[in-house]
Amino acid sequence: MAKDLAIVLSSGSINSAVASALAAQRYRLILLHAEVGEGGTRARAAYDQQVQHFKPFREHSLPMPFLATVQDPKSAAAAMASDPRAQTANLGPQMIDLLPLIAAGVRYAAFYQAAAVYLGFRVGGTGDELASATEYTQIWNELIQMPCGVKELEVITPLLELDAWQVVDVGFQVNAPLEKTWSCLEESSEPCWACPGCRAREKAFQQAGKMDPLRMARKN
Repeated sequence: MAKDLAIVLSSGSINSAVASALAAQRYRLILLHAEVGEGGTRARAAYDQQVQHFKPFREHSLPMPFLATVQDPKSAAAAMASDPRAQTANLGPQMIDLLPLIAAGVRYAAFYQAAAVYLGFRVGGTGDELASATEYTQIWNELIQMPCGVKELEVITPLLELDAWQVVDVGFQVNAPLEKTWSCLEESSEPCWACPGCRAREKAFQQAGKMDPLRMARKN
């Protein structure tokens, strides 16, 4: 097993950037991005910017158009890395959306003989949702390690217990490229700063006591 390699599922969100930065402290990265809808989305552009920042060992875009027929592409983007706009009330559908993405990550991990699969799945530190999400991750590890025979591979969710503002705080600590992330639900060239995704992002930075580098980059 290539113990210096890790797969990171990335949607271009804040959680993706922070999870990637945490993984990069231990591993060389292989970034995966799910193409659910049509190409050229702002989330894809953010992912491409993160690829340029992290300079991974490998990066792959996974065509998954079938997901667009059974879910909202915006929901799929949130499921990929559970960014601040994702709501714990939608935890069940979110975990269902993650199933094919985790499976793809595990398949790539087996191919590269990687040691871990990272994803920015986040539910916060309290409530029944955390217990459910923790059990969900444990089950995936049991499925991978025992019947699949990949005994040393681990699915890692480093942000699982964090609130959105804590993810921002950790992002600053590990120098994650937060200016290269996208939370807006719109497909415009600039964030609208009015949709639920933008408002959740703004709230997270305010609670963390940090200036959003994406806003600062746009002003400059």
